[in-house]
Amino acid sequence: MKDQLEKIKSEALKQIEGSDALEKLNDIRVAYLGKKGELTKVLKSMKDVAPEDRPKVGQMVNEAREAIEAKLEETKARLARKAREEQMKAEVIDVTLPAVKNHVGHSHPNTIALEEVERIFVGMGYEVVEGPEVEYDEYNFTKLNIPANHPAKDEQDTFYINKDIVLRTQTSPVQARIMEQGKLPIRMIAPGRVFRSDEVDATHSPSFHQVEGLVIDKHITFADLKGTLAQFAKEMFGEDTKVKFRPHHFPFTEPSAEVDVSCFKCGGTGCRFCKGSGWIEILGCGMVHPHVLEMCGIDPEEYTGFAFGVGLERIALLKYEIDDMRLLYENDIRFLKQF
Repeated sequence: MKDQLEKIKSEALKQIEGSDALEKLNDIRVAYLGKKGELTKVLKSMKDVAPEDRPKVGQMVNEAREAIEAKLEETKARLARKAREEQMKAEVIDVTLPAVKNHVGHSHPNTIALEEVERIFVGMGYEVVEGPEVEYDEYNFTKLNIPANHPAKDEQDTFYINKDIVLRTQTSPVQARIMEQGKLPIRMIAPGRVFRSDEVDATHSPSFHQVEGLVIDKHITFADLKGTLAQFAKEMFGEDTKVKFRPHHFPFTEPSAEVDVSCFKCGGTGCRFCKGSGWIEILGCGMVHPHVLEMCGIDPEEYTGFAFGVGLERIALLKYEIDDMRLLYENDIRFLKQF
């Protein structure tokens, strides 16, 4: 894997060095850093890497990405200067003419937040897994220990296509699908879009995004869960961030907890941002319920695990101090260009 990453990095840097046009640089960016790029393929193959080697491989992937991005930016600036100099020599500029503004897009706040979350967990040795947005009721509810009469299955909360197929209400079905494969141990996060029958307001939307995590292995305890989330909070919100666990109930975990982080604006003393409490709720978590393990073909006497889920919009709203979730979807350029 190390040799493969070195080869990918050297080939990318060589192609960047040989580029003589900005268009070629964009093609190289897509080929190596895009959704179907070479580095993305390496990330998707993390499941084939030994668990103890995943943090090291994840770090090497991050280092390769940073080197390629730095070289791209450096070359882009050099080519832009060269093109400008040639243009100045070739053209006579009429400074009285109105300028033509070039509108260049950039990553959405949600995308920026997701890339940060993925970077943190890939660095811990997790793999990124995706699943279908149109899901079977069995995977969305039954295999997650949610029985037929559970309130979450009401049509007021869930979009049903028919009695057996729904628009997924969470990314947890991806966890069930991975557990069914029986390839243990498991260390994964599952980001994606989910759907719930909610009215649109400042904090709700019928379509939003979640990132859920799952670890299954021998001798996994709640202490592992707490340590993982504490490290995630420190990397996402700052080194001084503390976490607090409050007992809660989720059908698919036992015991379960809601997790708060100390307010990164006031340091926990209380402010408008944390409504004076000094704490901000960010996610739910717990130890995977033994019945969920059994339904997915895993022996709960031999294996244990933990799971957690966080709303991606929640992370973006907190990180960028956005007061209204609707701003993320209204495509107002005056708002988006701030990021």
